[in-house]
Amino acid sequence: MNRLKHEVAEVIERFGERFIKKHQPNGYQLRVLGALSKCQTSALGGHKYRCDHCGSDQISYNSCRNRHCPKCQGSNQAFWVEDRINHAYPVNHYHIVFTIPEALHGICMLDSKWFYNHLFAAVWDTLRSFGYSHYGVESGAICVLHTWGQNLSLHPHIHCIVPSLGYTLRGKMKHLGKQGKYLYPVTQLSKKFRGKFMAEIKDQLVKGGLLSQHRSSVDKAWSTPWVVFCEPSLGKVEHVVGYLGQYIHRVAISNHRIIEVNDQQVRFMLKDNRDQGKVKSTTLTGEEFLRRFCLHILPSRFVKIRYYGIYSTRFRTTILNDKQKMVIKPKETSIERILRLMGIDVRLCPCCKIGQLVPIATVPRIRPPPVQVQPVTF
Repeated sequence: MNRLKHEVAEVIERFGERFIKKHQPNGYQLRVLGALSKCQTSALGGHKYRCDHCGSDQISYNSCRNRHCPKCQGSNQAFWVEDRINHAYPVNHYHIVFTIPEALHGICMLDSKWFYNHLFAAVWDTLRSFGYSHYGVESGAICVLHTWGQNLSLHPHIHCIVPSLGYTLRGKMKHLGKQGKYLYPVTQLSKKFRGKFMAEIKDQLVKGGLLSQHRSSVDKAWSTPWVVFCEPSLGKVEHVVGYLGQYIHRVAISNHRIIEVNDQQVRFMLKDNRDQGKVKSTTLTGEEFLRRFCLHILPSRFVKIRYYGIYSTRFRTTILNDKQKMVIKPKETSIERILRLMGIDVRLCPCCKIGQLVPIATVPRIRPPPVQVQPVTF
């Protein structure tokens, strides 16, 4: 496999020190950047392999497995799609996207964990209330948080896939919506979502004594039309899950989009949604690129994929008694699963394209020298 010309790791290596001095990121952000810069390098160690056909030796360095790393998401995405298809209801699904106005971005930066948790809550409360009011059912949703725009700006929004199915008070499953039609009225959906989320925002600002400081942002957010994007039924679950799977394990920017990295700037590709999605390029200083990238490092252990209603584990295990289906895993190794799902044989020798690579040794991690501490005299 050909190595990409430029990577996020290269940007971190080139501009990391300048970025740290200028913007002083927190400790967790520093750990994430450190992990990404070391991914698939000797710093993390690895394994030495020998081809059982041509005898050539290959070294494969370990991945960082950080969820913000653009190198580590390919197989995760394929695995997630298969798992969701296996556990999805065999009905049509809808794709709904909830966005917030730019006026709230500053409030988001005050406490991103609180903000995103309550964003999830407002989205599900809205969908749940519409399920009851329009169809008389407990509905369900798989919700995924994204925080970025194409230019790496802050743009929090939640993608949802909603099944055309609900659970009635009589304990029966009921089909919802009609083929080719919207599940809920978009205008009503956006107004309800705005009301629920803004109530939480205002309450939190009052508790923290910050309402007067952010009054203009709150007023502007209230007066701005909120955008909720709905698509008509997208068909079978395989199509919808595969479609959403493109979004699930994305990171703020992929290595493929980086065109050029020099001593001062980073140039990368983007889709201009204000110009019919045309592919263009934009340039940022290295420090600004990393500052924007860090906007999208989620809080430690934050859950960015959430399952609600009839898609929650509690519902499926207690109401549907689906415990066995929820825990069964494919009896195959990750290597076998990657080959089956992605058609990539990670053990195929890159030299002869015939033999299989067999592990023969472990490559230890390269650790930095110990810090020299001067003795303290009293």
